Amino acid sequence: MSRDPHKLEAFVLADELVVDVYRQTSRFPPAERFGLQSQVRRAAVSVAANLVEGSARQSEREYVHFISIAIGSASEARYLTSLAVRLGMMDERAAQQLGHRYGRVSGRSRPS
Repeated sequence: MSRDPHKLEAFVLADELVVDVYRQTSRFPPAERFGLQSQVRRAAVSVAANLVEGSARQSEREYVHFISIAIGSASEARYLTSLAVRLGMMDERAAQQLGHRYGRVSGRSRPS
């Protein structure tokens, strides 16, 4: 049974976040192209991609497995954006907004 990921609120949010993460990380120093910039972007893409892949899986068990991976990637992206703030590469307000949105994707929102 194939599911339509576009009907999942988590996928819609994650898909929007990929674009926003790319915009925010485009301001990172050139030296971070293969470092933190790449890592944050990879985590952002992983959230949406795992939701899509899980939706295409036939069994409920496989579906849940990929959802779990997406939640882990959302947590990773959330951490990496907070790290980028501490390293002076990202605006704190932008990172907080991204972090809040990743919390919504993963169902683990924290109060702002």
